[in-house]
Amino acid sequence: MSANPYAGNVRKLYAIRFCAWMHTVAAVLVPFFRDWGGVPLGGILLLNAWFMAWSFLLEVPTGTVADRFGRKTSLVLGTALGAIATGVYVSAPVLGVFLVGEILFAMSYALNSGADEALLYESLGPDAAERAPRAFARLESFKLAGICAGALCGSVLASELGLRVAVAAQMVPMALGVGLALTLREPPRHAPGEQPRRYADTLRDGLRHFADDPALRPLAVDAIAIGALCFLVIWLYQPLLEAAGIGVAAFGGVHVALCVGQILVLGSLGRLTTFFGSRAALLRGAALTAGACFVALAVARHPAAVVALVVACASFGLSRTPILNSAMNHHLPSAHRATVLSVVSGLRMLGIVIVNGLTSLGVGRSLHGTALALGLAILALAALSPVRETHLGSEDA
Repeated sequence: MSANPYAGNVRKLYAIRFCAWMHTVAAVLVPFFRDWGGVPLGGILLLNAWFMAWSFLLEVPTGTVADRFGRKTSLVLGTALGAIATGVYVSAPVLGVFLVGEILFAMSYALNSGADEALLYESLGPDAAERAPRAFARLESFKLAGICAGALCGSVLASELGLRVAVAAQMVPMALGVGLALTLREPPRHAPGEQPRRYADTLRDGLRHFADDPALRPLAVDAIAIGALCFLVIWLYQPLLEAAGIGVAAFGGVHVALCVGQILVLGSLGRLTTFFGSRAALLRGAALTAGACFVALAVARHPAAVVALVVACASFGLSRTPILNSAMNHHLPSAHRATVLSVVSGLRMLGIVIVNGLTSLGVGRSLHGTALALGLAILALAALSPVRETHLGSEDA
């Protein structure tokens, strides 16, 4: 570690991820838009589809910013835009304002997406392939810890000072994240004496690498298809809790439980891999668990059962992403790393846009029927997943 001049980036990136994801809106996400903003649940899902659509459009261009101008630059801009977007959200309970805020936050997300992971991988040193699975799991765990902290703070602030103040408070940790990002050291992305390529060339070559690499395609298909469906637990768990008679005051605690569950899964990857027999089997088992939980949520009505099912669904369904991202980094050259990661993330966003749009129609008719449809779709995709152990790179040390 002492011989690696960029080792200091690792802990800073963990801290930046924590600050950037300390979303005080997390525990009151639906009530903020519905009660303060006046947007019905179907409209909230369409609003999220609007965010995801812009995220899709911006992912690849902003990923190329990280490859062309630097991962540090991309992280600083992205985290700063997150703070600005939050200010826009709370400026007025008007749909047009929310639409603008979603565009700004999509740009923030896109600038950060892939940039921190690319910088983390390149800061791990010569044994990055062996250390990456654990490092990426920790990066995701710090994100989840930030969400936990934000949810707890947001719940208290919402009950004491109201929904608007609770959401506005997340500008503070985001500003701290900007300060930390400014202290990062950027490893060289080009060989000595090589001139930096033009933005258009960086974008073109990154897209070509994604299209030509057969090892990336199975990982990308899994991340896009199953990842998009599992992501919907974030938007549906609060209405499902309400349908089971659980009040808004408990949302913060449940959201924390969702995050803690993911942290526990990510911290137990070695034991879980041994239990399932391989990382490919672990990925499939986690997806099957998430799908089964959605199916069970279609019929569960007891509050304790609903809480247990949404926690299990999120814990296993959302923990698959860092495993897939670590494996994709193993196959990527530095010059194209952020661009290719953004291509995958952008396509996953497109998948979320599509399923969000369909789900917004479904929840208007039957919330529990929608949960059943999502569960069956995840189970089918998990059974058909093309990911094999050979696609996942080196084992964790």
